[in-house]
Amino acid sequence: KTLEEQNFECQECKRKGYVTLNDPTKHKTLDVDHIKEISTHPDLALEPTNLRVLCVRCHNEKHGRTFKVKENRWDDEKW
Repeated sequence: KTLEEQNFECQECKRKGYVTLNDPTKHKTLDVDHIKEISTHPDLALEPTNLRVLCVRCHNEKHGRTFKVKENRWDDEKW
């Protein structure tokens, strides 16, 4: 329901002036985020006003999750 209400758009990207929509070619593009974390506000877990749509990138940034870009191990070959 939250995804539909927020038009399947990342709300953080939208705030920054970008449009990030669901991409059906990818495994996962959007997450439903708890604005106030469940660990500190369990009573708001299903409260619609505490839910927002974020793309995977914005959701990871919010939680401080970073991923290293894999190095190309085969860059010695030039065709």
